[in-house]
Amino acid sequence: MAITTIAVLLFDDFETLDAMGPAEVFGCVPDCRLRFISRSGGEVISSHGVTVVTEPAGVPRFEALLIPGGQGTRRLCADSEYLEWLQRQVGLARLCMTVCTGSALLAATPLLDGLRATSNKRAFDWVTSLNDRVLWQPRARWVRDGKFYTSSGISSGIDMALQAVADFRGREQALEIAERMEYLWNDDAQNDPFAR
Repeated sequence: MAITTIAVLLFDDFETLDAMGPAEVFGCVPDCRLRFISRSGGEVISSHGVTVVTEPAGVPRFEALLIPGGQGTRRLCADSEYLEWLQRQVGLARLCMTVCTGSALLAATPLLDGLRATSNKRAFDWVTSLNDRVLWQPRARWVRDGKFYTSSGISSGIDMALQAVADFRGREQALEIAERMEYLWNDDAQNDPFAR
């Protein structure tokens, strides 16, 4: 599967680097288009006060979704209407990636049941408490299982995004992007220095 469009799904109080780190990676992929979406469209404000103008997601139609984490996930995990909407969006996507507590949003649905996944180690107890049918990986920088990539805390989303590029566009492309970004890619999913 070629990565040609990445829809970055935003909500108020998302973690800025969770979204923008992977966006930088995918933005360097030739012929890959980034779209910033939210449920209703309009301005969405990160936990750091960064305002992003999003387009409304509307009917599910995105081939790949990137879901950041952040404090906003705690509110949304208790919003059954939002979770039903999210489940439809993710269900029709061919690829879904989460960063940090973005995996909590998926865990609050049946989407990750029976699959391996990880999340931010600082919030790991909370995220894992949402769904005991997920095969949580306490020591992983990122995890790929089926169409899902889940990553650990904040900066790990960059490592995960580079791995997705390697998987779908080739390792050389990922290495070129990391060099262009002057980023030291942790390309070992099991090398998780922040695991507790």
